[in-house]
Amino acid sequence: MRPFSKDFYLQDTTSVARQLIGATLVRRTAKGVLSGTIVETEAYISRDPANHAFRGKTNRNRSMFGPPGRAYVYSIHRYHCLNLVTQPEGVAEAVLIRSVEPLEGISVMQRNRKTDQLRLLTVGPGRLCQAFAIDRTLDGANLADGDLVVLKGTPCTEIECTTRVGVTAGKELPLRFFARDCLFVSPPRSRK
Repeated sequence: MRPFSKDFYLQDTTSVARQLIGATLVRRTAKGVLSGTIVETEAYISRDPANHAFRGKTNRNRSMFGPPGRAYVYSIHRYHCLNLVTQPEGVAEAVLIRSVEPLEGISVMQRNRKTDQLRLLTVGPGRLCQAFAIDRTLDGANLADGDLVVLKGTPCTEIECTTRVGVTAGKELPLRFFARDCLFVSPPRSRK
């Protein structure tokens, strides 16, 4: 498997969010390699009031303004969330990785999360980042080369689209994509 090219991230952000379902997220750590199949994403577009850059550029969201194919990692409460930056530099759009199905390094993920419940390892963006040891040190990381990469996988053909989870602004926008019938998708799993 190879990393996605920079051109992949220059497509329409909702298209990128859909096409990432089935891709592989890989995190190299001192404890070993962790990987999982991306099964749930959310798109955040420039006219979207739920987008962190909706009101402009700040120190917190500066990675979201590019270049494309980089990580935008932010913290919320005590958790981190991983986004993949899309669009040309200066246009702040990204795809939130909500959930992955664990593939490799599961015992390390279990230690990182302090749980042996497989389903709870990576369901939801905070749990995912905790399991994969993703924090603000990876903000701005190149997703094609380094300790955090996204590789082309097997495209998923059974994808659902719904409104996003946990947002108040722009909550009516159908910008959440997930693999149908996958146990590693966060609730709700049904179409709205």
